[in-house]
Amino acid sequence: MDPMNEAAPKPHLRKPEWLRIKLPRADEYSNIKAHLKELQLHTICESGNCPNQGECWSAKTATFMILGNTCTRNCRFCSVEQGTPLPPDCAEPQHIAEAAKRLELKHCVLTSVTRDDLADGGAEIWAQTIEALHTQCPGLTIETLIPDFNGKQDSLDKIIAAGPDIISHNLETVARLTPRIRIKAKYQLSLDVLKNISQAGIRSKSGIMLGLGETKEEIIETMNDVLQTGCKIITIGQYLQPARHCTPVERYVEPAEFEELGKIALDMGFEIAESGPLVRSSYHAEKHIKSRCR
Repeated sequence: MDPMNEAAPKPHLRKPEWLRIKLPRADEYSNIKAHLKELQLHTICESGNCPNQGECWSAKTATFMILGNTCTRNCRFCSVEQGTPLPPDCAEPQHIAEAAKRLELKHCVLTSVTRDDLADGGAEIWAQTIEALHTQCPGLTIETLIPDFNGKQDSLDKIIAAGPDIISHNLETVARLTPRIRIKAKYQLSLDVLKNISQAGIRSKSGIMLGLGETKEEIIETMNDVLQTGCKIITIGQYLQPARHCTPVERYVEPAEFEELGKIALDMGFEIAESGPLVRSSYHAEKHIKSRCR
């Protein structure tokens, strides 16, 4: 039996050796934390328990989470607090730009909680933040990892008009598992978001997690669906249960399987395929601006 096709639940699995996390240096961590605390900012690096904090921060890359730290959705894979968020902070765009400048970032990734409580999903704050970064940090490259904005094209257009280098939107998992894992999000809607980004002439990017019960055939089908939207960058990583209330890991995927999937993605036509156990949406993000991995 192909191990990728094994879908039987395996809760409370022991984490394998290859998933050991490299922690950031203490001085580096303290420096970044101090600036974030002073400016009252959040990073998904911390809120999402990302395993690559050390590597990314050393490369002068950080992922800021805007629009607060409370999400209006309750996805089963995510540990970010769910509830009723506070109103947007109008000073946040300038604070993000100030933090990027102080930390001498070379590449900045922006993401956010989903704000279904706002008419535009928070798109105006998104646009203002991108514009503030352009103004205060000339030469900084910017990637935006956006929610689906409930499919509102005018919200997406605000992000596009602000001019980030890459707009990313994650499918997270295969079509069959989407209703159980992402709850409110729709698989086809996410594909539509990626297609609209690509058609606008902006470089698009998407990512999926493995270990939730998907089959190899479903993974390849999902990659093909992403490719058909015009998206040429994909990240494939291992799902790690971030909190007790989240969906348990059903399987830890071997590094060799990730390597195989990365090669399949490139053969399919992706220009860049980051595939490995610790790969996350922002992994090597600074290299995705102009590079080609073929």
